Amino acid sequence: MESRIERLCVERGLKMTGQRRVIARVLSEADDHPDVEELYRRAIAQDRRISIATVYRTVRLFEEKGILERRDFGGGRARYEPSEHGTHYHLIDIDTGKVIEFTDPEHERALAAIAARLGFDLVSHRLELFGHRREAQPAGRGARGQEAEPTTPPGMA
Repeated sequence: MESRIERLCVERGLKMTGQRRVIARVLSEADDHPDVEELYRRAIAQDRRISIATVYRTVRLFEEKGILERRDFGGGRARYEPSEHGTHYHLIDIDTGKVIEFTDPEHERALAAIAARLGFDLVSHRLELFGHRREAQPAGRGARGQEAEPTTPPGMA
């Protein structure tokens, strides 16, 4: 079965070699925004003939064709996700590098209202939050005994 990224490649006129198909499939199955080295590790598990240079070239080609988007979440390495991935935001745990995707309709409404107030129609936006995971608190209580705030961002529950 053809992956979503494989379909995008074909729609955009790319020749699909066996190695490109493997890389596209690995990217389609990823839910963690892999960098090139992680993508390479996953790809060679399926085809030992794939080189790191092939992965770099393929990722660059997919990015040029608008199939992948490069994300810089810090840590000195670019990470990738499919371009047509729907509206979502990223919360990055700066201790582990884990990326959590979430949606927040309230945030989207607020941004559209701000753009409208300034005389614009909002066509695109990006939100990346960086943070440390909170230490576990006793059930329902914060550090000084007050009610703890929820630790899950809106749209994540």
